[in-house]
Amino acid sequence: METKLTSKQKFELKKFVRELETYKGRHTELVSVYIPKGYDLNKIINHLMQEQGTASNIKSKQTRENVISALEKMIQHLKLFKRTPSNGLAVFSGNVSEKEGQDNFKVWSIDPSLPIKIRIYQCDKTFVLNYLRDLLDDENVFGMVVMDKREANIAILKGKTIIPLSHATSNVPGKTRAGGQSSVRFARLREGAAKDFYKKIADMMKEQFLNKKEIEGILVGGPGHTKQDFVDRDYITGDIKSKIIAMKDLSYTGEFGLQELLAKSEDVLFKEEVAKEKKLMNRFFTILAKEENKAAYGIKDCEKALEMGAVDILLVSETLDEKKINELEKRAEQFGTKVELISAETREGTQLKDFGKIAAILRYEL
Repeated sequence: METKLTSKQKFELKKFVRELETYKGRHTELVSVYIPKGYDLNKIINHLMQEQGTASNIKSKQTRENVISALEKMIQHLKLFKRTPSNGLAVFSGNVSEKEGQDNFKVWSIDPSLPIKIRIYQCDKTFVLNYLRDLLDDENVFGMVVMDKREANIAILKGKTIIPLSHATSNVPGKTRAGGQSSVRFARLREGAAKDFYKKIADMMKEQFLNKKEIEGILVGGPGHTKQDFVDRDYITGDIKSKIIAMKDLSYTGEFGLQELLAKSEDVLFKEEVAKEKKLMNRFFTILAKEENKAAYGIKDCEKALEMGAVDILLVSETLDEKKINELEKRAEQFGTKVELISAETREGTQLKDFGKIAAILRYEL
């Protein structure tokens, strides 16, 4: 079963979302419907027919007519499907005319490459696109560790979905010592218990994160300085330590701490997504400079190398014509060539545009 979007699927979904982002309703008249995987399509159609009846009570004549017509357009569109597609369906409909009083009703639907797990019916001034954006985020997978001296939580972050993996509590005594104990002995007991707990956390991280290539980085967070002490010492193996991309000060541990870590790491996560593209482009530029015959750029040279089966990775700008991108994808598939779509939002992406919107890292010299 597919757990990640391919480069092409991500490009197509991103384009779909961007188009729908451009439309704004004058009132709450744009209709968004998400149909989960395995849900009966007839139930959805019946529900939308009921909503048409409810919409007849809307006071504003224009809004009322727009909602009823948008629902009718959507119902007719859904009747073209024999059943709900395997991953579910997201459908959008509304009057998207730029001029008030004119009609331009449109309907869109997308069968995503990852399962839809929610059921939604919503009328608003904009289309509800957050859930499709979450699917776009699913390509990025990160490890999460939230800890202090009392407890630790290990989780995986897929897009913006936190998947808890393991939890541990410590035997570190509180800061107030029992009567009759010397302060030195008590401090030694606390330090020994803390070391045991750190080793336990390190073992949990090793079990969950080691040799997991899909994990692009690890986020560590917690109150106070405990997390820094833990990371600075030699509890964690080098392979795992090298994947730590951020340490964040938190107010909480546990489930609240995981949510807080996600919220405080959004800047880092965005940079990581951009960094992946930068890394690919910098690899191409390095090969071009040092082994010129193992790189190609421009449509003519890249297509020639592709036909010879010589391309390992094809780097394609998202600004290239969509029809051409689809054509290149099909050719690449025949030779096991990986296609990576590069945004135009970074300096390296702009350079790719200047190189003819397409470049290739070759398997051997040409």
